[in-house]
Amino acid sequence: MKMLFRLVLRNRKHLSLLIITPLTLFALTFASQMEMFCLGLMSDTGADFFALFSNEEGKNQITLEEVQGKWSQIDTEGKNAISKQDAIVYLTTKKHELNPLKWLMQKAKEKYPLNSNLTILILVLIGVAFFKAIWLFASRYTTQILSIRISRDLREHYFEHIQGLPMSFYQQYNIGALSSRVVGDASQISLSINSCLINYLQSPFTIVASLSACFFLSWKLSIVIFFGVPLIIIPIVFLARRVKRVTKQLLSNQERFASVLIDFLSGIQTVKIFAMELFSLKKYKEQNDRMAVLESKTAKYGLLTRPILHAITTLCLAIVVIFGVYTLGMPIAQLIVFCGLLHLAYEPVKKFAEENANVQRGVVAAERMLEVLNLKPLIEDKEGALELKGFKESIEFDHVWFTYQGEWVLRDVSFTVNKGETVAIVGPTGAGKSTIVQLLPRLYEVQKGEIRLDGKTLDAYTQRSLRENIAFVSQKPFLFYDTIAANIAFGRDFPLPEIERAAERAHADEFILKLPGKYNSMLAETGKNFSGGQQQRLAIARALVKRAPILILDEATSALDALSENRIKAAIKELHGEVTQIIIAHRLATIEHADKIIYLERGEKLAEGTREELLASCIPFRKMWEALYCGRGSLDPAISLAE
Repeated sequence: MKMLFRLVLRNRKHLSLLIITPLTLFALTFASQMEMFCLGLMSDTGADFFALFSNEEGKNQITLEEVQGKWSQIDTEGKNAISKQDAIVYLTTKKHELNPLKWLMQKAKEKYPLNSNLTILILVLIGVAFFKAIWLFASRYTTQILSIRISRDLREHYFEHIQGLPMSFYQQYNIGALSSRVVGDASQISLSINSCLINYLQSPFTIVASLSACFFLSWKLSIVIFFGVPLIIIPIVFLARRVKRVTKQLLSNQERFASVLIDFLSGIQTVKIFAMELFSLKKYKEQNDRMAVLESKTAKYGLLTRPILHAITTLCLAIVVIFGVYTLGMPIAQLIVFCGLLHLAYEPVKKFAEENANVQRGVVAAERMLEVLNLKPLIEDKEGALELKGFKESIEFDHVWFTYQGEWVLRDVSFTVNKGETVAIVGPTGAGKSTIVQLLPRLYEVQKGEIRLDGKTLDAYTQRSLRENIAFVSQKPFLFYDTIAANIAFGRDFPLPEIERAAERAHADEFILKLPGKYNSMLAETGKNFSGGQQQRLAIARALVKRAPILILDEATSALDALSENRIKAAIKELHGEVTQIIIAHRLATIEHADKIIYLERGEKLAEGTREELLASCIPFRKMWEALYCGRGSLDPAISLAE
């Protein structure tokens, strides 16, 4: 429970609402007790004969002498007749002989003759019902609003937090798990906080207030209540433990279920082409069936508590009625009030088990969410970090080592990129090319060595200012559900002419201008209403409009046709000297005009130099070049491209 309240108190803005909510719950309890008192008042048809003339409570017979002895005390005017009003006045004056409830009821009847005035009776009913309705709505509304706001803030804080975590975090958790926690777990925590407020604020107050009233009215009758307490506590504790255990299993399975669903929906084209619908359905069905089994167990433990507690409380009520009527001789009206108050005390106890099951689910959800929220970013700005105002001199990789999952991805890599240069990094798959360009914006931290920018290590600058000076185009561009202009601007207020100019340089205007809405045309989810080449050109336009001094292209032309690739090459060539470019490419035609080429293999730099120098000195590079051009009958790329 501490974790749930920690999440509640994360935002101090909720404190006022957190104070108001219990007050409304307490007022609702008071309104319910008033309702019970009114029911007793209405069911009291008048003074009971035994209550008037008996000298002992619970006596089953009265003698003539006892009647004659008290007659004169009641008939003070000597009318030889006793009215209901005379009986009420007598019982009220003898309040020391009455229990508090009887005295209150007699006082109310003395002032308001409900039995003879139907209008007053109706007004009392309407007043009590209206009073309770107000507080019932207020209590439920405030608890719901508090839960909704906490859930909203929690989702926002969660998303903000995970954005600050390193890329290694995203390799550890899959998308299904993260989305399940931010949606499902936050909602469950919201519901559980609502249950916590009821269970640990309203319920104790209701139980204590109602049982105190019962004990005050009749301590003898109240003793029966305490025999049922152990019978109620045992099933609550027993079932709560099982609910928590099953909920952990259920939420973990929901993560796997969401991951399987996302995986197969994102790969639906491959599933259809390979005619593997039955295979994907089988995988989905396995997780779905497992989740149904766990949901059934949760339902069983959650629903089992109320019938058990209902049976116990009903038995206690039956004993109270029998004991009150036949042993203590309690009037029916008072017994109704007593049983009503007892019901008010038992009902939260019965509900406690159900709400507690919900609380346990929330505790598990909070544990899972805090597991992520308590993770500290591995890459943080150090105190006194500088704002990078612009790139002026060079980027230096100085004996850089980087490991991933215990394996060295980069081994003692050193090179320099001067301002305005175009540097290409090539090599076979898995050589560490993409790792280099991910280390530069500090998506990862190096394990050994240093990366310096303008003579200072990268951690000398703030992460934000460093990344503001880098434009990045990846092999798989990220496009979101919005207009083309918004996707190119990507959260920045670039004027439309600049966006159009960037799209023109990326040759994206060729298809944008053919669309009905042009730059205001909407992209579908992940840009799937455009081809891979069109998506890539939009990503390149996004990088160009940023006008960052450092441009990184990681297989940026891999999805382009030959004609578009040549146009992008021309655009890249136009940026030569204006922007410092680091290009990763398998298609070597893209890097013909690079000032320098760095060849990597198995994380090590084997060669560095111009194209001609590498063709002469680096055998692996020459083999790659020959594989590209020998099929065309020439090693001269200019001749090959002319063809």
